[in-house]
Amino acid sequence: MRAALALPAAVVLGLIAAANFDPFSVPFTMVLSAAGVMWLARRLHNSSWWLVLGCGVLYGLAFMGVLIRWMTAVSPGAYIGLVIGEAVLFGIVMVAMRSVMALRAWPLWATAVFVTGEWARSNYPFTGFSWGRIGYTAIDTPLESFARLLGTTGMSVVMTLLAVAVLLVVETGRRLRHRVQGVVLAVALVAIGVALPVGLAGGPGDETRQVALIQGNTPGAFLQWPPGEILQLHLDETERLVEAVETGQSPRPDMVLWPENSTDRDPINRPGDRERITDLSARLGAPILVGGIFDGPTPTTSYNAGVVWDESGPGQRYVKRRLVTYGEYVPFRDTLGSLVPQVDREIPRDMISGDEPGVMEIGGTRIGDTICYDIAYDEVVRDLVSGGAQMIVVQTSNAAFTGTAQPEQQWDISRLRAIESGRWVVVPSTNGITGMIDAHGDVVQRAPGQVATTVEQEVPLASGRTPGVVAGASIQYAVVALGVLGWGLGIRQSRRGKTS
Repeated sequence: MRAALALPAAVVLGLIAAANFDPFSVPFTMVLSAAGVMWLARRLHNSSWWLVLGCGVLYGLAFMGVLIRWMTAVSPGAYIGLVIGEAVLFGIVMVAMRSVMALRAWPLWATAVFVTGEWARSNYPFTGFSWGRIGYTAIDTPLESFARLLGTTGMSVVMTLLAVAVLLVVETGRRLRHRVQGVVLAVALVAIGVALPVGLAGGPGDETRQVALIQGNTPGAFLQWPPGEILQLHLDETERLVEAVETGQSPRPDMVLWPENSTDRDPINRPGDRERITDLSARLGAPILVGGIFDGPTPTTSYNAGVVWDESGPGQRYVKRRLVTYGEYVPFRDTLGSLVPQVDREIPRDMISGDEPGVMEIGGTRIGDTICYDIAYDEVVRDLVSGGAQMIVVQTSNAAFTGTAQPEQQWDISRLRAIESGRWVVVPSTNGITGMIDAHGDVVQRAPGQVATTVEQEVPLASGRTPGVVAGASIQYAVVALGVLGWGLGIRQSRRGKTS
């Protein structure tokens, strides 16, 4: 295939992939895009690897350029750097995809390579970026139930196999039996997805907890609010909850959950802030999960953490495990800071990542705490459920992304995690989206955005582990191994072809 056709085709396929995600939310377009990527890889079998790499990079630029446009809220530089980094990885995946297309059983190898590419992007470079996975697009389709059976990586395998089925059916030159195989594969996947069970893992959910989510409504653009204002807003909304409980208008909660960045300064080291939070917890007779920026071991470091706070003060703490590169910490700061002074001004302290799962006791319950992007990483969720978490909390701060697609994209990931884990997922946010998701992935409550409000709900607890949690890591390792093996076999076959 000539570059004049291949390169524009790659751009179009990237745009089609992005259309599956908010704000467009067109179902199955990423499946069509994945089918198109495989088709393009097959057509490039005699092309130079530079052209193949270029197609992958252009695909990634178009896809990620649209998908994470919201990253400009952090800074244009962070957006551009992240898009370029992701695009390079897509280019490598395209090279690997072209290599396996000449192998027998190419549908298996191509599927493994595609999903291995997602794994690579989720882990490298630095802390990785697990956004735009094909498995996430299964929400609100008949295939979403596979998440409970196979985990999110397995979900990506299923969606990529559906793309293979599409390619088998529509690719010109295919024999009738290949088209039949494609139809049978697609119908089988949908039929199995419809039949698979979803819901609470381990028991009927007779044990429940009264949960209150506080949305303080953080104002302003990224990092433009006065110090202390965010905490005051969450104190004020919690005070309103206290009054409602004391007057009998609201049931007394077993726990109160604040969002990520509900305080932008460390209340542990500020006696006035500490006293006010402690007093509210005592009046409620319930602990508060406080999300905030806490001082690190040095003046130039900090922690993004959730702290269980009761009438005796701060207790257990979870520190965010998956930090956002150039959003929460700056690699190569010494060099980059001198070249781009804006970096030091907008991100004055590097956050330090945690290394322990967020399983904590609060209100007589073992919760599994995640903070914002944490929810997009498979091992974070698996570790919570394996550690005995009875419900999952997603503390998040979307104030910087108001009016963008980021909150909806993350909300859909949270919904899929509810299906995968067989647990309710509750999401306290600074100004939207705050809400409750049941173990079927259905939205039970969702607060209006950009208002101060409290969401209250009796939440059933889960005690079991789904097959997707039990086998998720093994499935991931197997897929990655197959992807790497397939690429190696493809390279070997290509070399044999050149010497024969």
